[in-house]
Amino acid sequence: MTQRARCKLALADGLVFDGQAFGAAGTAGGEVVFNTAMSGYQEVLTDPSYTGQIVAMTYPQIGNYGINAEDVESYDGRVQVAGFAVRELSPTVSNFRSEEALEAYLAGAGVLGITGIDTRALTRHIRQAGAVNAVLSSEIADDAELVRRAAALPSMAGQDLVRKVTPSEPYDWSDGYAGPFAQVSGGRPDTRYRVVAIDCGAKMNILRNLVEAGCEVTVVPATESAEAILDRKPDGVFVSNGPGDPAPVGYAIESLRSLLGRVPIFGICLGHQLLALALGAETYKLKFGHHGANQPVRNEATGKVEITSQNHGFAVTDASLSDTGAAVTHINLNDQTVEGFSHGDKCLFSVQYHPEASPGPHDATYLFTCFRDMMESGRAPTAEQMDAAQRKLATAKR
Repeated sequence: MTQRARCKLALADGLVFDGQAFGAAGTAGGEVVFNTAMSGYQEVLTDPSYTGQIVAMTYPQIGNYGINAEDVESYDGRVQVAGFAVRELSPTVSNFRSEEALEAYLAGAGVLGITGIDTRALTRHIRQAGAVNAVLSSEIADDAELVRRAAALPSMAGQDLVRKVTPSEPYDWSDGYAGPFAQVSGGRPDTRYRVVAIDCGAKMNILRNLVEAGCEVTVVPATESAEAILDRKPDGVFVSNGPGDPAPVGYAIESLRSLLGRVPIFGICLGHQLLALALGAETYKLKFGHHGANQPVRNEATGKVEITSQNHGFAVTDASLSDTGAAVTHINLNDQTVEGFSHGDKCLFSVQYHPEASPGPHDATYLFTCFRDMMESGRAPTAEQMDAAQRKLATAKR
């Protein structure tokens, strides 16, 4: 067996886990969260929404199918997590798509991982105590020092992490689904719509889905002004996922507020929260967030449930959203949090979950069709219309 250096994961509330280091050596800190997906660890590692976080996978063995170049979700190709925690790092990599082992991948990215800890106990602790900051280290052996460092880290609430992941310059995106292992294309429509995508930390599979829905996509930084966006004469504006607390991202909120009612807008995850704030609603930090590929979401009009991929630590306050004139379209069945809303007068809709998945089920890909339909009609989709679009897409793919 491989001899590994000792490694510790110390939580700010005093709990310390002893394990073995893999990947890079060193010390890293951030909010520790758990992800319940059974696969898709590469997509998790490269998701910009995990910036500033140490991710623990609840599935016990990780790394068995390796790493490949196709499944990266960040535009710059970087690993985004602050650290990675697993119960067991697979000693064997066995998959014909694999190009590199997970351990070598993290080492090359300069990211520290820990294996051999009780991730079940860690998950139970987070669920009971709430998300907490932590320090991961292969250098420091003193538990008290590690706990002190973890307690000194800033809270996720109040931090603007979008500036760390948003691109510095606009770029065009034209890639749709490609390769035999991509999602099944429903057939790109002939009509093309010009879409400006505000990149707050966008996953690449979102952009692929926009292309598949019939969009010509120009991606702009989250700092782009409303006037600069409108100068591009878009048929619609998309607001992406991203890391951390939406409230400090005032520049994006202000741009969205200026765009309301002037162009159709669709938001996902952080984009959903930013749109709510632009309307005048409020957000709050969840106890331990939603991170995984198995979150049940119910359409409020039809009662139909879809299983969704999610990654967020903040949510929109239901009552404050109602005061803006928006209608809640979807809720989370685990904790009743808002998962989607639309606003007929402003021609916008958004969802808290990830219709592009990666990793996760494809139950919600119909929402990209809803965005296209909204650009065509100039009207935000109702919950009933979203359900109809889902049924239509499902029939077309059979």
